[in-house]
Amino acid sequence: MVLLNQRVLILFVIGFWANLLFFNLVEAQDKVELSGDLLRIALPVMALGMTYAHDDQDGRYRFYKTLLATAAITYGLKLTVAKKPPDGNGESSFPSGHASIAFAGAAFMERRYGWQYGLPAYIAAGYVGYTRVVSDNHYVEDVLAGAAIGVCTAYYFTISQDNVIQVVPTFSRHGCGLQMRLTW
Repeated sequence: MVLLNQRVLILFVIGFWANLLFFNLVEAQDKVELSGDLLRIALPVMALGMTYAHDDQDGRYRFYKTLLATAAITYGLKLTVAKKPPDGNGESSFPSGHASIAFAGAAFMERRYGWQYGLPAYIAAGYVGYTRVVSDNHYVEDVLAGAAIGVCTAYYFTISQDNVIQVVPTFSRHGCGLQMRLTW
């Protein structure tokens, strides 16, 4: 297991530095936006790759459900809520699709495989959200809503392999909350 952790970390570091080298070819403002675009794709790809690295067929199934639900909720809201982004292009600012997909991948890795994978993934997902605000594609609240959608769907569909503690968001007509179950 330690060897697997080292391999994943090495792949993450190599991918990160390769991206940084690639960005030297692009202008300064474009670097930030492009890095967010690439990380938005890299995080769920890494999450899926981890299901193969761990030979985790159940996890793969749960990842697919997480990603599909995240995309459906996000793009359903984009079609329903006509909010102009800060740069004025289009009417699909709320919620941030980049943030929802990135945070879904990060939350899946944290939930399924632990904080040793989740913490760097959450940092990368946070950076994706930052790039969306800095590049004037979204307001902060759009990114926060996207992040919440990604995390909530991952927590809803994904259970830990250890199955020690499970936190599930709950929604009703009267409000929302969290339900926690501890397995002894």
